[in-house]
Amino acid sequence: MYKFFKDLLKKKEPENVTCAFDAIPSWLDEHEKALRTRLQAETDSPVRNIREAVSRLHHIVNGIAEAEHDPAIHPKLKTIARNSLPLFVKAMKASLSKELPEDIEEFYAAIVESVKSCLNSTRGQGRYLQAVFPKEMASVKTGIDIIGHEINGLTQSLTSYRKQKTLSGEARSLYNALVDIRTDSGKAVEKNQRIRTRIAEITDRLEHLDKELENLSSDPGMDEIKKLRSTLDDREKKREELTRTYTTLSMTASHVFRKAEKIATKQRHPPEISALQHTIDLLSDHTIPDPEELDRALAIACPIAERMIDAGEITVKNKEERGIFSDTARFRLEMRTTCSAVKTREEECRSVQDSLSSHPVLVKMNTMEREKTQLEYMLEKEKQEQKDLAEWKKKIEEKTPVLEKELQNKIGEIMGKGVQLQVEDRTRV
Repeated sequence: MYKFFKDLLKKKEPENVTCAFDAIPSWLDEHEKALRTRLQAETDSPVRNIREAVSRLHHIVNGIAEAEHDPAIHPKLKTIARNSLPLFVKAMKASLSKELPEDIEEFYAAIVESVKSCLNSTRGQGRYLQAVFPKEMASVKTGIDIIGHEINGLTQSLTSYRKQKTLSGEARSLYNALVDIRTDSGKAVEKNQRIRTRIAEITDRLEHLDKELENLSSDPGMDEIKKLRSTLDDREKKREELTRTYTTLSMTASHVFRKAEKIATKQRHPPEISALQHTIDLLSDHTIPDPEELDRALAIACPIAERMIDAGEITVKNKEERGIFSDTARFRLEMRTTCSAVKTREEECRSVQDSLSSHPVLVKMNTMEREKTQLEYMLEKEKQEQKDLAEWKKKIEEKTPVLEKELQNKIGEIMGKGVQLQVEDRTRV
């Protein structure tokens, strides 16, 4: 018998309520609707009482306003009544005449502001009227106290309502965050599949290109390409040898011509300065000049330099300079011949290069190489996106249970009991 009563009186742990995730929005809607209904029911009577109290207080203030003209007022108090009463009545009427909206929250804000204004009036001009109109001012205080008492009731109801409304809003925000994660996860699954498909396609294409390039390396046309490359290499070497010869001669001659230009400048011979500058420009240019144009320039510049050398104005310091200016005719011929030979070799190199560039096998290989480079870049980009998506997935997998737990606790706080949130399996990325 003792065990029976002991088990009967034993405190039972409250059972958890199961709440389906997808049912939360409609449940919150109903909960918020019930909150509003309860608030309306709790505040109907206080609101009605406040409206009636405001009306009575308005009547009391009007009565005080009429007392201003009462001949029975003691002469000594007339000055106080005359100065303070109109201001007090005006302020009170302004406060009590403010519109009180039907919406309870707007009503609350309006009536609180109205009562504050009334209190300020009683503590301001009203304090001078206590001795003049003691009964009326006592009635004013009583009227304000009645409104204040009713406001206290509204405050309790609105505080509870707002707390529950805040909890509901927080729960809805958590729910929406989880819904967004679901949506984004679904999109991520599709995106990941597209990335996998593109990676597979690009990889297959790269493997195909590698095989094609390997096959082309044994194409019969490669023999012709090797011969063209060998020819191009030989002609480029000859061109470089001629270019070095030209560069050496032009640098040596330019050194002497610059000395000659300085002397011509000091001697103020503009035609000679111009001729020497033009020749130096041709010799110093990074491109090989036209042979005939260079020869014409040298034909003018060389005699100027020779004259200055013969006059002792310029000293040739090495055998290279002496070799050039001891026989300028031979130097001009060598420069013209070298320039022409370089131009010829450049044309030959260009012709062979054109043949190589347009060779069908090389054209195909170059096209494939360009495609391969582009595909490798695209593959790297796709892999990076895949990596970024995996990192996002990891963060979401860590974040989702935390949000679900917060939502479960929030719903439990609203219900006032334990809640077990029922969530479907999350989408896998």
